[in-house]
Amino acid sequence: MLPEQGIELEFVLEAADFDSAGEASSKIKRTLQQLGVRPDVIRRIAISAYEAEMNVIIHACRGVMRAEIYSDRTELVVDDEGPGISDVQLAMQAGYSTAPDHIREMGFGAGMGLPNMVRCTDKFDIKSEKDIGTKLSMIIYH
Repeated sequence: MLPEQGIELEFVLEAADFDSAGEASSKIKRTLQQLGVRPDVIRRIAISAYEAEMNVIIHACRGVMRAEIYSDRTELVVDDEGPGISDVQLAMQAGYSTAPDHIREMGFGAGMGLPNMVRCTDKFDIKSEKDIGTKLSMIIYH
């Protein structure tokens, strides 16, 4: 695979679809394994994809996750329709969560999603607009 060519994967994510939670990130992980990407890099990509996937399922109405895999990097873009994040700086703090109690009782919503994504990526960008949604862009170099 040349740097100019890539594999594109796209997944539609729906609010509260916990039965399918983790499927998108698992498929990305399997694809990376088949391509022979180093396990430590796969782990960082899988964590980033899973955290982003769960944020859509927990907080948004729906969203789309795209993974573009090149020989030297993986680019993840997650675009959701939802309430948006009113205070991005606050949401980036470890432990801060707006997840409701029923989500926390399921074991989610600990407030580590965005901090984990930042920690596992080489480039991270977030844009959020109230009552419109949130767009995450992440790059992880292989």
